[in-house]
Amino acid sequence: MGVGMKGEPQYSHELDSLLDECTRGTFCPLSPLSPLCVLGFAALTLPAEGLINHLREQPIFTTRAHVFQIDPSTKKNWVPASKQAVTVSYFYDVTRNSYRIISVDGAKVIINSTITPNMTFTKTSQKFGQWADSRANTVFGLGFSSEQQLTKFAEKFQEVKEAARLARDKSQEKIETSSDHSQASSVNGTDDEKASHVGPADTHLKSENDKLKIALTQSAANVKKWEMELQTLRESNARLTAALQESAASVEQWKRQFSICRDENDRLRTKIDELEEQCSEIDREKERNTQLKRRIEELELELREKETELKDLRKQSEIIPQLMSECEYVSEKLEAAERDNQNLEDKVRS
Repeated sequence: MGVGMKGEPQYSHELDSLLDECTRGTFCPLSPLSPLCVLGFAALTLPAEGLINHLREQPIFTTRAHVFQIDPSTKKNWVPASKQAVTVSYFYDVTRNSYRIISVDGAKVIINSTITPNMTFTKTSQKFGQWADSRANTVFGLGFSSEQQLTKFAEKFQEVKEAARLARDKSQEKIETSSDHSQASSVNGTDDEKASHVGPADTHLKSENDKLKIALTQSAANVKKWEMELQTLRESNARLTAALQESAASVEQWKRQFSICRDENDRLRTKIDELEEQCSEIDREKERNTQLKRRIEELELELREKETELKDLRKQSEIIPQLMSECEYVSEKLEAAERDNQNLEDKVRS
């Protein structure tokens, strides 16, 4: 690796050829299904900026989010891949006609995921989404600051996924067409060689045949290696599926617990309303009791006054017989005086 005139890293032609062959799937130093295949190898070989520049990609959508990866040991818990929100971008490689999601935190590449038609982006909450990358043997999670950002990212994921499918179909058509032309050329060339009956040509064919045998042997070895990698990916997929099912079960359990807590909350609110109503009734009863106490005190005061009057009347009733006797005595004296007066008048007249 050297440095160009403008300070940009210059990479060897061998690395260019290696990445081209890995992308086309014609050759891979590790395995096309290995987590270090293509993007992992490039991410380990190139710095963050060099990776993006070298792949000649153009960003088609950019957002910011907190990046997480599934814990490789438990396959359940999320492990933060960034301490804060970082830029997450969709990139399109014009040369290789491929799409991928890339996120860089400083000099560290934390997401380098090639989008394939069989990928699915799942919204697990209002602000969180995830997708599984079988090539990287992990699950990426993104936490957004708003539901709107999550929705835009999911829509773009679906668009890019569809574009990747179309690109794959076109690539397969080109490969099939190229294969047909190669077979036709090979047949024609063989016929010409048979017609020429030239000795050096037979030697060349034998050499080519030996090379093909070696290539076939290597291909068979690679097939076995790919089968092992595929089995590993299937097992990993099974673990991720089990983890996802457990996560879904946990979500359902939390939903049930939330529903129970909500019902309990409603019941407690109803109980509080009843107690408040009872407290209001108690306050009203206290007010009535207070009024009754005041009325009782007033009645007791009136009763004491009446008792005083009754005592006075009783005292007065004890004087009445004496007054009656005195009145009779006075009446008798008055009658006697009237008789004496009448007698005196009679004497005066006579």
